Amino acid sequence: MFRLICILIGYCIGCIESAHVVGKLWRVDLRQHGSGNLGTTNALRVLGKKAGAMVFIGDILKSVIAFLICRAIFKDNATVAGLFGSVGAVLGHNYPFYLNFKGGKGIAVMIGMTAALAFTTNPLLAIPNALIGFGLAFGTRYVSVGSLSFALCLPISCYFLGFEQEIVLITACVSALAVWRHRGNIKKLLNGTENRFGSKKK
Repeated sequence: MFRLICILIGYCIGCIESAHVVGKLWRVDLRQHGSGNLGTTNALRVLGKKAGAMVFIGDILKSVIAFLICRAIFKDNATVAGLFGSVGAVLGHNYPFYLNFKGGKGIAVMIGMTAALAFTTNPLLAIPNALIGFGLAFGTRYVSVGSLSFALCLPISCYFLGFEQEIVLITACVSALAVWRHRGNIKKLLNGTENRFGSKKK
């Protein structure tokens, strides 16, 4: 039961769409511009670096906050509770009820999940995910490549670092959701039509 409660808590926090809020400050509805996605990349391309940074930090923080709140409430199952709180934040970010369930793709929220999990359990978890995710994003100049690599690396890192089976399974499910949310990007990568970071949108 506590897992469901944590997901609900996280979902409510995750529904605070940073890109939507920042867009309002710029008087721009990001759903109507660029890719239409309520995430960091679209905010960066449409509104610029400052807005992109605000969205990125906001999405990370809401996952960390959800993790820490749930961890504090359910101290007997602190790590699992925190993880489910972040899972809820990912779901709220991806599928906000008040925006017709159309949100972002959840990578920044997953970064917040990883950071919180690493900080409270094993700091080594952050190293391979950061190196692979950011390294490939900047190396290839495809944000989607870095995002997908980061998502796929998370459950693998959890497994090899000896996290309990439930945590590995849950991170694998969140990773699979991230891949699903990026299915359009995957198709564009295969077709050679994906936009590189720093290039004009095709």
